[in-house]
Amino acid sequence: MPTTEGTARPIVCYGDPVLHRRCADVTEFGDALGALIDDMFASMYEARGVGLAANQIGVDLQVFVYDCPDADDVRQVGHIVNPVLAVAAALAPPDEGDEGCLSVPGPRAALPRASIATVTGQDRHGAPITVTGTGYFARCLQHETDHLNGVLYVDRLPQQQREELLREAGLRA
Repeated sequence: MPTTEGTARPIVCYGDPVLHRRCADVTEFGDALGALIDDMFASMYEARGVGLAANQIGVDLQVFVYDCPDADDVRQVGHIVNPVLAVAAALAPPDEGDEGCLSVPGPRAALPRASIATVTGQDRHGAPITVTGTGYFARCLQHETDHLNGVLYVDRLPQQQREELLREAGLRA
């Protein structure tokens, strides 16, 4: 669970190289990782987001945090280290909702995502964890895992739509 001990860090925007490559696996679990996770929660809350990947604050590590409602509007709060995503596309129709991103501030776009997603990984101490999300939380799990693999949601849009959206955000394609 998040603490109020973290320090908010600036969010990096589309175009920063750390956002466009796969992040390094976490191999050391300890106080430094715990402090990073606390800073990530503080950064996410300050930016009014529902999820945040480490590379969005310039850190090249496979970690994300979330505070996001699921399909039943139940608040899901936590973190995942070294996430591996599995989607259950065949189990339910896709979620056709809009998506936005703290690293592409402002505009949103419709982007189909699986409505059920499971992420396996580790907690801040290295213990194995599995998280399954539905609805908006499933979207969040997919979005944040994409970030750690160097993919932003705008990268999944058709080129012309991506370019228009980035211009609207004041960013370069």
